[in-house]
Amino acid sequence: MQQTQLVNVKASLKGQGNDVYCVDNLSMTVSASQHWVLLGANGAGKSAIAAVIAGFATIEQGQYTNSFERVALVSPDRQKQLLAEELNKDQDDIIEGVSSFSRVSDLILAGRSPQQIDNQLLNQLLGTFDFESKLHKAFRDLSTGETRKLMLIQALIGQPELLVLDEPFDGLDVAAMTELNHQLAKLSETTTMVFVLNRLSEIPDCVDHYAFIKDGKVTHQLAQPSAEQRDDLLKLLHLTHTDLEIPEADSDHQAPPLIDPILVKLTNVSVSFGGKAIFEKLNWQINQGEHWQLTGKNGSGKTCLLNLITGDNPQCYNNDIKVFGYQRGSGESIWQIKQHIGYISNALHMDYRVGTSALNTIISGFYDSIGLYQKASDKQLAIAKNWLALLGLSDKQNSSFTQLSFGDQRLLLIARAMVKHPNLLILDEPCLGLDEANRQRVLLLIKKICSAKTSTVIYVNHHASDHIAGIAHYLEMENDIKKAP
Repeated sequence: MQQTQLVNVKASLKGQGNDVYCVDNLSMTVSASQHWVLLGANGAGKSAIAAVIAGFATIEQGQYTNSFERVALVSPDRQKQLLAEELNKDQDDIIEGVSSFSRVSDLILAGRSPQQIDNQLLNQLLGTFDFESKLHKAFRDLSTGETRKLMLIQALIGQPELLVLDEPFDGLDVAAMTELNHQLAKLSETTTMVFVLNRLSEIPDCVDHYAFIKDGKVTHQLAQPSAEQRDDLLKLLHLTHTDLEIPEADSDHQAPPLIDPILVKLTNVSVSFGGKAIFEKLNWQINQGEHWQLTGKNGSGKTCLLNLITGDNPQCYNNDIKVFGYQRGSGESIWQIKQHIGYISNALHMDYRVGTSALNTIISGFYDSIGLYQKASDKQLAIAKNWLALLGLSDKQNSSFTQLSFGDQRLLLIARAMVKHPNLLILDEPCLGLDEANRQRVLLLIKKICSAKTSTVIYVNHHASDHIAGIAHYLEMENDIKKAP
């Protein structure tokens, strides 16, 4: 029988930069036709164990055997590596004075000869993920969700016998999640699968083996559990926190008073790239205290729209946009705008690659910097420590940001966005990569911020289950239709 077997395995694997993740004394067996889900808190070691199972680690001790011939791994770490490789390639091209970039089609087919490609399956997957029109795009022009779709297509056309999927649904819109679930249901008949999932609602019906991970070890394994056994295991992840309080602001480094109750006003705004319209004649007004939820498919222009507000899209100067009392293009500086804004997005997360401590990551939010380059005041240190305690990360205050798990990094960046109590808090899929307990904590925090009325919130989200009480305004971006019911 085909299987991956680990007996008292000690292994190490490289992350971004020089970071190394270690797994010790790991024992488990994944056999053909089994479908596993690895569960646990942020930082428990789920992603590292998944990579070990897939054979993407250096085995230093113990016994590791793998009789699966074709193995594929899709994970946030692999996505980061792919993005970093493309970034490095761009930098090399600039140095050499050339201009080249990887196209989507090149990356999908990379490492495979024409004889190894099942064209019927490829065309099916391109249709499933609505990717036919993106084959000739530059990879760097893809959105986060589109990048994840590319990796899934790349993995599936190899027809793996063992497929390891670490947070495969993160960043995908509802339609893409539905299509992926349908594809996984068909694959379950022929392919052994291992999932790393933080959202319990995303566990596929085919899963019949559960493993709970803590401190890099498998503490519980259940094979075809009864409903009662399954519920007992899942209770480990359903932590409730009812005593959360938002730490105070630093009066010396908080958002300045507003001079206009209209925070953002976009009038007949249009954006296009490469001759293609992203959206046209969009009107949107955000008043102080009005909390908004922004939705739409991958590639519909949500992040582009947010970048117009923050000033990170140069087309903000070609349009009629007023933010925090400033008419765009009237001589205002970008920092006059950003001092009013707290921001968390997947792009920011990918860009935040400095080795500063967890404590200083939060403090950097007072200065809107990536990394901390100023001496923090005693009050800022105290506030940042309160945020760490609130998020359950006090024991990691001196840990390097780059050495923390993806979920812990995301929690720190959310605190960084909130720490100065901004007039406008932009949360672009803030729950991406968070386990069930931390997701609930973040949702509760956002709810408290909305009810406190110190910050106006723009909340980008694909999951209906993550609706925030207090958000009563909606902007939907779908196809070329923008709705604000």
